[in-house]
Amino acid sequence: MIRSMAVAAFIASLSATSGFDAEQPYQATGPRADAGASQSPPHGNDDPLTRPMEVERAKTWLAPLPPEKIFGNTYLVGFAGLSVALIDTGAGLVLIDGALPQAAPAILDNVRSLGFDPADIKFILSTEPHYDHSGGLAALVRDTGATVVASARGADGLRAGALLEDDPQLAYGGVWPRVTQIRVIEDGEELRLGHTTITAHATPGHTLGSMSWGWQACEAQNCKAIVFASSINPVAASGYRYSAPSSAAIVAGFMATYDRLDALPCDILISPHPDNAGAGRYNDKPDACRIYADRSRGLLSNKLASEREAAAN
Repeated sequence: MIRSMAVAAFIASLSATSGFDAEQPYQATGPRADAGASQSPPHGNDDPLTRPMEVERAKTWLAPLPPEKIFGNTYLVGFAGLSVALIDTGAGLVLIDGALPQAAPAILDNVRSLGFDPADIKFILSTEPHYDHSGGLAALVRDTGATVVASARGADGLRAGALLEDDPQLAYGGVWPRVTQIRVIEDGEELRLGHTTITAHATPGHTLGSMSWGWQACEAQNCKAIVFASSINPVAASGYRYSAPSSAAIVAGFMATYDRLDALPCDILISPHPDNAGAGRYNDKPDACRIYADRSRGLLSNKLASEREAAAN
């Protein structure tokens, strides 16, 4: 009990005071792109919001896969190396994450191939302000009229379209189309739409603004808890030290996240990079979220030990 209270207190310290009233009607928002970007799809081939990011792993991340129903009202509409989820609430659709900028048209094509209309996408939930998961958000917002929902710290990165100063991957660089009109949601708040309630779970570490999302999907009387967890891989650019005093908030965030994932109801786990959660596009094995956390625990522990050993020598 004491530890769970400490976790809640730490996560609360990362939250902004502006919350998200899930009972308010949604508002369609346009994108805020870099200078020269249009709010309508361009007539030519060069769309500033879907201009390809030629990052090293783009082809691997965006290797095409057919859309897939996971369970109940939940589908995958992403790729072999980047997950994008779709939830049919009965009163509109919800996407989770947007992959790279050039992925947006394929995501919408996958939504259509399932028989849904992209115009029915009301919300796009963001797990983190990194280009591989947020790069496509601006184009998706423009093309659907959806509202992006993110943590307060995550929203800072989405508005900037760039890595924030406290991000362990800052030195990697990389910018993507900005999104400025964002609704902020706090840890533990619920987003209700149709017959679905989605709960925001702060899971800091990979970034301090990382957010995971949990909901229940049912088939007849059989219901399962689904978690789209944020990335929790302790990846850092060269020169970053998790053991440095300046990294204390990041390490504390990871520790709070591990406790959070250990405790979450989690029958099916989706992770932004599928291979981090196990074989296949999602993990429906027992204790999937705990195992996901344990993997990161081990990686972070090894990094800390290696850094301390290097400092001692």
